[in-house]
Amino acid sequence: MLRYTADHEWLKRDGDVMTVGITNHAAETLGDLVFVQLPEVGARFQVGDGAAVVESVKAASDVFAPLEGEVVEVNQAIVEDPSIVNREPQGAGWFFKLKAADPSAFDALLDEGGYLATLA
Repeated sequence: MLRYTADHEWLKRDGDVMTVGITNHAAETLGDLVFVQLPEVGARFQVGDGAAVVESVKAASDVFAPLEGEVVEVNQAIVEDPSIVNREPQGAGWFFKLKAADPSAFDALLDEGGYLATLA
């Protein structure tokens, strides 16, 4: 099950660890990505902190921390080949894994219907 933020991030929960990436909509809106900067493993974020940066031929954008927590893993493959995010934004193009300070906060995020309503 995925949850979403109004800032176009998706999360997949595995216990208290959340895999975080950008949505299909965000990837399409940004266009072809040319650069991805990921956080360091061990970095701690509060909700809404800028956690990563993506640059495309159109613009640069922040990827925000959707929950408070600590980064436990990053997807180095997308740094080496940002086009993975364009091809599979909600799969192999994930950005980082965050150990949530409060895993129950996942349930308060948008479900797919709620997220799609923000796009309408």
